[in-house]
Amino acid sequence: MKAIAAVYDSNEKKSVLRTLDIPSEPIGPHDVRVQIKAISVNPVDYKIRNSITMENPGPRVLGWDAAGVVTELGGKVSTLQLGEEVFYAGDLKRPGSNAEFQVVDEFIVGKKPKTLNFKEAASLPLTTITAYESIFEKLKLNPLANKTVLVVAGAGGVGSITIQILKQKTNSKIIVTASREDSISWVKSLGADFVLNPKKDYLEQIQSIGLKGIDEILLFSDPKDHFENLAKVMNPFGNICSIVESGSPLNMNLLKSKSNGYLNEFMFTRSMFQTEDRIKQKQLLEEIGGLVDMGKITPTNKLDLGEMTIESLNKAHELLQTGKTIGKIVLGGMKK
Repeated sequence: MKAIAAVYDSNEKKSVLRTLDIPSEPIGPHDVRVQIKAISVNPVDYKIRNSITMENPGPRVLGWDAAGVVTELGGKVSTLQLGEEVFYAGDLKRPGSNAEFQVVDEFIVGKKPKTLNFKEAASLPLTTITAYESIFEKLKLNPLANKTVLVVAGAGGVGSITIQILKQKTNSKIIVTASREDSISWVKSLGADFVLNPKKDYLEQIQSIGLKGIDEILLFSDPKDHFENLAKVMNPFGNICSIVESGSPLNMNLLKSKSNGYLNEFMFTRSMFQTEDRIKQKQLLEEIGGLVDMGKITPTNKLDLGEMTIESLNKAHELLQTGKTIGKIVLGGMKK
């Protein structure tokens, strides 16, 4: 099987991508083998790539967002069929989707929305799972409550689907941070009610639109860049849910007087630890897929880099590391 893997190059003294022929992964009782038709690229890809060193030389097949067709079933698979079109994020402990085929646990694989092509579908899984778990499992947001929710870094991949899920499944007032004109236009098109400039004081900005504070916060960029601003703007008993490691220690004492909480979301936890409830990820993917097929949620692919090649993957990684991408970057299957 052909795959594009990260390996350590002793001449260049860094991790590089190489096309390799690798053995097909054995299939377990609850696994399915999927022929990859499209992928999208996430920051986790280049973060794992950067972990490939002289001491940890690889090869490591990256890629944790895919859409494709089921070509083989494990002996105990009950939720999917041969030939079914699917989408999923996968498991960090297993080879990724930058390959011709991938083996994945049936319980974290959703049936692809019927109205989407493979590239559109591949833009959704990782960010959808992250957003859904952050909103409903970490913040435990009541869909019927009239809460004010702040989404920090709303134009990125996770932010782009988060805004739509909040709009379709809750009664929240949605405040979003974005600074560039194209980012502001994008988040407004997805359903943001108000947009804050992340480089200015949050409290002054929300007061200017008639709000006293923010009830809940979804933090999708480095916490160290926003933490003091967020602590000032939060209402008592509200929570921050972060999906990103902080680049420096945070002063949690700032949250004490208002009894605010700080929560972490990592969508790979269920697959990494094989939790008994991991089928929830299949269920939520198909729930949101249903809203997609009803026309209530749109895919978040913004840049199509063509077929999956070393060149297109390198370009995707470079763009993501600028921190200025909008929505998701998608690619097709491996070039023949």
